[in-house]
Formats: sequence, C-alpha cells, structure tokens
Amino acid sequence: MKPKVSPKVRTLKPSVRLGLVTAIVLLVLTVLHKKPWQAHAAGEELTVGYLPVTCHLTCPVTDFATKTTTTSTRFVSQRYPDFPTVVESLKARKVDATFILAPLAMVLIEQHVPIHIVYLGHRDGSTVIVRKDSTARSIRDLKGKKFARPSRYSNQYLVITKLMEDEGMRPDEIDFVDLPPPEMPSALASGAIDAYFVGEPFAGKAEMDGTGRVLYYAKDIWPHFISCVLVVRDELIAEHPEIVHDLVRGIAESGEWAERHRIDAAKVVAKYNHQDPKLLEYVLTQPPDRVSYRQLTPTAEDMRQIMRYAIKAGILHHEIDLSKLMDLRFIPDHIEPAKIDAAAL
Repeated sequence: MKPKVSPKVRTLKPSVRLGLVTAIVLLVLTVLHKKPWQAHAAGEELTVGYLPVTCHLTCPVTDFATKTTTTSTRFVSQRYPDFPTVVESLKARKVDATFILAPLAMVLIEQHVPIHIVYLGHRDGSTVIVRKDSTARSIRDLKGKKFARPSRYSNQYLVITKLMEDEGMRPDEIDFVDLPPPEMPSALASGAIDAYFVGEPFAGKAEMDGTGRVLYYAKDIWPHFISCVLVVRDELIAEHPEIVHDLVRGIAESGEWAERHRIDAAKVVAKYNHQDPKLLEYVLTQPPDRVSYRQLTPTAEDMRQIMRYAIKAGILHHEIDLSKLMDLRFIPDHIEPAKIDAAAL
C-alpha cells in the first residue's frame, strides 16, 4: 500500500516531493523496526552478556525477574559460547554490559577499552576435575599432563599457577590448553585432556556422567575465589547511570534470591542455558557452598591480589589504578531477594 500524500505535497516540485515521501517512508520503516508498542512497559531495555556457567547465574535470573515483574529496566541475557566472542562483542559495542573473566577485564582496561568493573557475579563456584580413573591426589601428580583452562586470562589459570608455585612446581611442568567450558567434560571423557579447572556446571557434569572426580574446589585453594566480574562500558555509565544502577541492583537481588531458592534457581537457569536442571541442582547443592552469590562487592584487596598474580604470569604489565578499574557507586546499601513469580517457573 502506498503512503497517502496530501494535496499540498502534490503541488511541490517533483524532487522535493520525492525527498519528502522518502523521508516519510524511512520514518515508517524505523518505527516498524523499533516496535515501540512492544517495548517494556516500565522503560528501558539492556542486553547483558554471559556464558552458561553458574558463575554467571545471576544474569539469566535477572532476565527472568524483569520479564515476570514490573521493573524500571528490562534486562535481556545474551548467552555466548566462549570469552573471545564476548570480548569482540564488547569492543564492537554489540553489548554494553557483560560478565567476563576478572584478569581478562583487567587486560582490556590496560588496553584502554572503555569499561569498568561494577560488581561480581559470584564467589567460589569453580572446580578442578581429573579423570575418574586418575591416580592424581594433588597438583604435583599432574606434572606433564594436559590441563584445560577457560583462557590464559582466566583466574582459574592464575590460581593453579599459584598452587604450583606453593608446591614448588614451575608453570611449564603442566601442559595448559585453552578450551571453551562446554567442551571440557567431553574432552576429559575422550582422554584428550587429563584435567581441567572451570566454572560449574561443567565440572559437576563429569561427576554425574561418571567420567571425572573432584581434585580441588576453588574455595579450598583460594577462599572467596572470584573468576568473573560484571563490566559495563563507560559510555553507558556516562549516558544512562540509572540503567547501570538498576542492573547492579538486579544482579545483587538475583544473587540473594538464588541463595534462598537454589532448586528454583536451577529451574530458571536450565531454560536459558539449555542444560539439565538436575545437573544445575546438583552443583548448586552438592555441597551447598560450592558456589556463593553473596558478598559480591569486589574489594581493593580482591583486585590487587588478582593483579599481582596476573603480573607474575605475564598477563598484565603493571597494577591498574583502582579508580580506573572499578566503579562501585551503583552497589545498593541494602539487598533484598529479587521478586520472582514462582508461578511462572
């Protein structure tokens, strides 16, 4: 159907009339593309990146919470397969907020990518797994073995190199390889690797499948371990601080809700991650402190400790000024559990 043109427009010069009609058509197409009638009833919408690991569980929970309740901002979780893809999306501004490995966030900031750490996603929640038939009882027993890590820029790698140092081992005494977390259980089962250190549920999966067993929990090597942080681009902070405030509050409240409703949290996240809810229930309860979603405010000592080992590992060149690293003004003083509509589960 052709757009209606008023009689006054018909009296204009053909070139002017063509330009005006073109502008109207473009306006209509823009409106159809934006679909404002489908916008979140309460206001803004923001896409937040995450990987399907329990370290990032609060991201899909926040998505679910803002989908089923009235909030000022609607948060949409965007699942990624690996961290390199997340980095490219963050650099290209395809996503303005995402969960990412803490040392990797530091590297990006050192490279002048305009982001700040605004919150954490978890504490603990990573596990060292070896094959079920492995005779290994400590990190020393993995000398010369093939060990998978999420990335050279992962805190898992830094923790393992610290553990090796404590045990008098050199970093080159283990053959480290980078693997996307979802690929680790099958690589272990096939014998392609001998061990791996990763965020759940990909350690628990090997346990449940009978192909792997726990060698270390992260919390036993580095208490209150952090692998991932929530980062936001500086443009979003400058232009829409209210959205960043809503995001951090939403993540904090989702974490508190998950702590109190671990079985329900497993049900929610299973749908987003396309994972077995029984697997997620297992890693959220066996043991219950395997991963924690409280105390998510990063401290100066948390960050300095990670930076120290990142420098020692050659990942960072120097410590980053904390003001350039973190922006903690969006963290709420009081945290209530998210309002989740249980009937929608």
